Amino acid sequence: MHGLYITGVVLYWIIATIAIIHVVMDNRQPAKTMAWALVIYFVPIVGIVLYLFFGVNTRKQRLVSQRSLDQLTKRSMLEFVEQRSLRLPDNHKQLIDLYVNQNFSLPFKDNNIQLLCDGKEFFPALFKAIGEAKDHIHLDFYIIEDDPLGMLLSDMLIDKARQGVEVRIIYDDVGCWNVKHRFFERMREEGIEVVSFLPVRFPSFANKVNYRNHRKLVIIDGRIGFIGGMNVALRYWQGTGTQPWRDTMVRVEGSSVYGLQRAFLIDWYFVDRTLISARKYYPPQQTSKSQKTIENNCVAQVVTSGPSSPYPEIMQGYVHVISTAKKSILMETPYFLPTEPVLFALKMAVLGGIDVRLIVPMRSDGRFVEWASRSYLREMAESGVQVYLYRDGFIHSKTMVVDDSLSTCGSTNIDFRSFENNFESNIFIYDEQTAARFREVFMDDQAHAQLLNEMPHRMHPTFFKRLLESLARLLAPLL
Repeated sequence: MHGLYITGVVLYWIIATIAIIHVVMDNRQPAKTMAWALVIYFVPIVGIVLYLFFGVNTRKQRLVSQRSLDQLTKRSMLEFVEQRSLRLPDNHKQLIDLYVNQNFSLPFKDNNIQLLCDGKEFFPALFKAIGEAKDHIHLDFYIIEDDPLGMLLSDMLIDKARQGVEVRIIYDDVGCWNVKHRFFERMREEGIEVVSFLPVRFPSFANKVNYRNHRKLVIIDGRIGFIGGMNVALRYWQGTGTQPWRDTMVRVEGSSVYGLQRAFLIDWYFVDRTLISARKYYPPQQTSKSQKTIENNCVAQVVTSGPSSPYPEIMQGYVHVISTAKKSILMETPYFLPTEPVLFALKMAVLGGIDVRLIVPMRSDGRFVEWASRSYLREMAESGVQVYLYRDGFIHSKTMVVDDSLSTCGSTNIDFRSFENNFESNIFIYDEQTAARFREVFMDDQAHAQLLNEMPHRMHPTFFKRLLESLARLLAPLL
């Protein structure tokens, strides 16, 4: 018996050593490498299981073939789309080129942009657009709950399917683990195409549980689109308990809907292996009210990123705009666990005299994540960033405004998971009027927040609290 025990221990440490070598040979950021090595070494057996499920890197895997990607992008985007008198802003041309060269995210002019700042603004606008749909409805959400709000949405979609409207839904398998199978099956029985993203079935796809589709995209008839931070769940409407939720979605009419459509159809090919690139999904852009063509120079790009891309595109864009800002940077995020490049860029911006402000929740919806972020927030405040803690509920908004000329909104948090592990989507808008609206929303949120520097217990915690925060920070790359 003693001999078997010794053999088991030796065998385990051989496996653990191989796992640690695998982590090291993956050549990730040193912080992430060290974090996984520590977990494997100090948490026997469980550490290896966690690494197999959450740590194996898939960034080098191509999930969509280049040939299919060409058909889904170049054919649809270049053959069907014509832009006259497109003028790209000189101060953001490098960023635009970065996204074009990395994942063919084209810039589009002629857009009407509307900000929806909570569930009571977003869901009526969504339901109205669905009610007016004539040809197709495409939805891509991390979470679609089977609560009263989700049931109302499913009833509307079933009704539209019975009218002959094509309805396609992508939901994340992990995000909807608590949703009853019958909820989605009911829609499938009515002719709605419903597919889960990277379903986790042990042992196949076991290491994919860490790579989730966090996008929130809606496209109606190829003419109206929504993108931002909201899922379909009752808490986005009424909050949780006594804590309301503040979030941001963007309603888009105009040529940038082509970018939203492209993002959805690439995801659809990945989950369903059906190549959809017909002309009807990229119709001429007209306003829904006047049926007149939209003509302005509000330029926007829809940008996606994910672990299967060669580079973390959205993070690279964030680093670029922060590093090149001339006047101000206003950021909102529910989770602040920045990668080293983002952290360094923010510090450099402050040292360069840029007005940098950050709004995060006073109370997070994840206790461990909150403790891990506290040392980062204190470090930001000490470097000169004006850090505000939103006190009137949970702020889930993911936005940034730079120099009153660039604004972005989407599903991307300022954390390791969004930048490196999740499939995310953001819209980058190069327009001063839109940036001014984003700034107004930010300033209103700031009025409902407290400056971190004015909270002595957070700026100067006790030894044991600081130790707990530092220990939680060690695992930040894994959260």
